[in-house]
Amino acid sequence: MTLDAPPTAASPLAIICGGGSLPRAVAEAVDRTGRRCVLFAIRGWAEPAAVAAFPHHWIDLGRYGRFRRLMQAEGCRDVVFIGSVLRPSVSHIRLDWETIRVLPDVWRAFHGGDNHLLSGVGRVLGGHGYRLIGAHEVAPDILVPEGPLGRLAPSPRDMADITLALELLRATSPYDVGQGTVVADRHVLALEAAEGTDRMLDRVADLRQQGRIRTKPGVGVLVKAAKVGQDHRFDLPTIGPKTVEGVARAELAGLAVVAGATIMAEPQEIVRKANAAGVFAVGVRSPQP
Repeated sequence: MTLDAPPTAASPLAIICGGGSLPRAVAEAVDRTGRRCVLFAIRGWAEPAAVAAFPHHWIDLGRYGRFRRLMQAEGCRDVVFIGSVLRPSVSHIRLDWETIRVLPDVWRAFHGGDNHLLSGVGRVLGGHGYRLIGAHEVAPDILVPEGPLGRLAPSPRDMADITLALELLRATSPYDVGQGTVVADRHVLALEAAEGTDRMLDRVADLRQQGRIRTKPGVGVLVKAAKVGQDHRFDLPTIGPKTVEGVARAELAGLAVVAGATIMAEPQEIVRKANAAGVFAVGVRSPQP
């Protein structure tokens, strides 16, 4: 196969899979459209159960040459990144010759936040004739819609916390840190950094147990939003059933995300768990710049 012809929607879609259930959800959504997809599972991050039902290959970080050969054999030109991947140490990656050839670009990508890293890797692939697209472009039904997902909706106090949280996330966007924060009664309880959303919520739960949080249980909101200027082909904010469990464990009122710019895994399970725990999950409009 040559890379001269432009990619088409009829060509197989390559899905590079990190951890979690999202790769399977995206593959199932693409499969429903009739388009063939091939999963490239990153060893050490992807879960076997998430890729087993589809054609797939296991790949290692640093083996770009093997990845390109497999892409060519499968006839893939379009590529989607999905799933969680912890930032690896460059010293722990065993490189093949093709990776060494692009190493200067990869090295530059490592020097910055996660959005900088992912965009840098995207430029490397794009420079070799592949088209990088967002998961939401091939599976739009995985995006959170506007409005409550379950039977509960945020109160006026919750909406004030959501507004403050979105303003905070917009202000911290230039620093390329996390995509989430917890605000309770207009008091910032936590800001996500390298630990990720689940562990941030665990931290809030621990603070409650230690008596460090003065607001009563059932007050406070987890809010997630993409960074300003973020490349939406990579690392859009994500929620799933575990997110709802974390919100309930932290004794918050609920969670809010930006509608149309947040991916949800297992939406029916999100609704079931939110209703059972008595917390809300809502998609809100993106704040005006």
